[in-house]
Amino acid sequence: MIRQGFSLVALAAGLMTAPVAWAEDKTHSMDDPNIAVSYAEDGRYYTADDVPTFNIAEDGSVDWLTFSGFRRYHSECHVCHGPDGEGSTYAPALKKSALTMDYYDFVDTATNGRQKVGASENSVMPAFGTNLNVMCYLDDIYVYLKARGMDAIPRGRPAKKEAKSDAIRDAENACMGL
Repeated sequence: MIRQGFSLVALAAGLMTAPVAWAEDKTHSMDDPNIAVSYAEDGRYYTADDVPTFNIAEDGSVDWLTFSGFRRYHSECHVCHGPDGEGSTYAPALKKSALTMDYYDFVDTATNGRQKVGASENSVMPAFGTNLNVMCYLDDIYVYLKARGMDAIPRGRPAKKEAKSDAIRDAENACMGL
């Protein structure tokens, strides 16, 4: 599979990890194949199923996508879903959704939105498929929320990050039309 810096799913929608100490989610661990880094390519990390995931070095440095995801989440998503993926009275905690929702469902929901209306709930997630500030960074947001859901990174801006690779920079520029 050839990558241009963004997963093929994200593009079609429109557009080995070092152990660290943290409180593990009761249903997920870093050994979980849905989370564990299987391979890296051009500054991006993937599970064995080719799903983007986060990588945190022993010194606490986060991969570029996790850092970028923090920035993008807080520019577009936190207004409804609360800071750091913690949720709000208006919308659910996305840090938990990133652990329980399939990656492709996450992409679909962000791209096309979702509406649940019934006797017990009334919620609307708007479609962001035409918003380049979301679509060009959807994998970034996903891996950031996955890291937050695992409590692999604390709340707030990550203190240290890997450098942005040329491949990631080129893919961002291409997606944004630069």
